[in-house]
Amino acid sequence: MRQHVNPLSSNFSQIERIPSLSEMFSDSKLNLHLDIGCAAGEFLFDLALINTSWNYLGIEIREKLVNNAKLKLLEREIKNLYFVFGNANNILNDVQSKFIFKNLKSISFNFPDPWFKKRHHKRRVIQPEFINILSDLLQKGTLIFIKTDVKDLFDYMDCSIASNFYFKTIDKKDFNYSESFNPYKVKTNREKYAIDNQLDIFERIYIKI
Repeated sequence: MRQHVNPLSSNFSQIERIPSLSEMFSDSKLNLHLDIGCAAGEFLFDLALINTSWNYLGIEIREKLVNNAKLKLLEREIKNLYFVFGNANNILNDVQSKFIFKNLKSISFNFPDPWFKKRHHKRRVIQPEFINILSDLLQKGTLIFIKTDVKDLFDYMDCSIASNFYFKTIDKKDFNYSESFNPYKVKTNREKYAIDNQLDIFERIYIKI
């Protein structure tokens, strides 16, 4: 679903309180994965149900989708999943939210809005400044996963991350998915669409060193 929401709007300057890990999850000691731009959360619901040995947190900028996901979460009584509404950049810069990033094992950016027009590139979620702050907050060994079917966006994200000294690319062939947040290689709806329509998918994994 492509529904444009300007992330630079002042509407997102207010940050909702993010509960502690023990408030969000029944077992706060499990490995924590963050999916930025989780949309309606279908991908995270699939992950949380099939892999109960991890906690999953989704951040989404479209409030209606987050509210719907939270209702669905209550109905299903899933204890290793939580959703937060807001602009990921603003949340990252909020002092009260930094504990999340310090506790992460991995982050994923799955098919983010490409913002095709050059003048809108500043609205893309991954920016050099964003990556620089992540490099300060993330623990050594934390992984970043990016995936898109837009080559220009992939190059933009890859350049932004690779230009930071503290992130190194991991060769996909050598990566052990069984120990990751997604051991069963669950696919997002967009990834399924791209595969069905024989679109190229560009992805890369980085590790904080």
